[in-house]
Amino acid sequence: MSGVEGSWDCTVKSPMGDRKSVMSVTVDGDTWTGVNAGSDGAQLVCNDGKVDGNVITWNMKITTPMPMTVECTATIDDDTLTGTTKAGAFGSFPMTGTRVV
Repeated sequence: MSGVEGSWDCTVKSPMGDRKSVMSVTVDGDTWTGVNAGSDGAQLVCNDGKVDGNVITWNMKITTPMPMTVECTATIDDDTLTGTTKAGAFGSFPMTGTRVV
């Protein structure tokens, strides 16, 4: 199992307040697949997942508050995830997480 693989309890600091989710990461070589399950019940597929050492990148298509693709980058350090989410013209927001599995 890769050091980035597992389930992550994540929080994005957005202008709409903290957005909490649990993201699953399943690695296959230098790519990964997963789902980001929001506390509001939304299930977002993580698309184009890439792994480069302890850095993962991916994007998610959201529909609320408006349709857009959110681009994400995170660095994994043991059981800690830190990164950013870029929401188009709305800018980038910090993301943190801890490993739960």
